[in-house]
Amino acid sequence: MGARTGLVVFVFLAVCATLAQDPTKVESKHYKLAFENEFVQVVNVHYGPHEKSSMHEHPGGVVVVLTAAHLKFTDQNGKTKEISAEPGESRWFPPFKHKVENLGDTTYNAVYIGIKNKQVANAGSANEPHALDAGMAKILADYIAIAAKP
Repeated sequence: MGARTGLVVFVFLAVCATLAQDPTKVESKHYKLAFENEFVQVVNVHYGPHEKSSMHEHPGGVVVVLTAAHLKFTDQNGKTKEISAEPGESRWFPPFKHKVENLGDTTYNAVYIGIKNKQVANAGSANEPHALDAGMAKILADYIAIAAKP
């Protein structure tokens, strides 16, 4: 195989690996792209009662909970964690890979705002808040207010 063919194969495999984990591609039933630009990817999240996802990953970002939830996350190593969330709650997550199961009898809805800037997205932990500049904070607040309306 020539150098050029090897490069084409490498690029193809890299693109496929990237797309394979994008929740809007591999889990389109549960994750719908709402907005995207060079800074953020905003994804609407919806799980029916007791629905499960396949393995997927998210960039670092903020989840805004729209409806109460009791969820089970399973990471790529098989470690599980149950979480409960209330409407209006917001949580920061560094980049992560997981499967989700809605353990509740009601639907779960949220908005995930994935940060594309690697330096910002990799900062902090799930329990550590991260400051955004005023412009980005206003954009996110406006979007969340619109998404939360019935």
